[in-house]
Amino acid sequence: MVMDTLQVRLSHGIVEKVDDLVETGLYANRSDVIRDAVRRLILDKLEGIIPNTGDSVKEVKEMRKKLSQEKFNLEEINQLAE
Repeated sequence: MVMDTLQVRLSHGIVEKVDDLVETGLYANRSDVIRDAVRRLILDKLEGIIPNTGDSVKEVKEMRKKLSQEKFNLEEINQLAE
């Protein structure tokens, strides 16, 4: 899968926390931490508009797959969540 590259400026304190997560072994590298954080933010914004079919694990896996394959407009997602 081809991924886009983004440049993000973060405070030193946040970078230290990201590095702590990598050092504990929870994540392989900084990119994995940032990707997971963005996914969690998007899923949080979508809370309430994702249909609850009773299989939340399956729903989240499908949403992650969809998010990793599609381009999306974050402003549009934020409007849906309001």
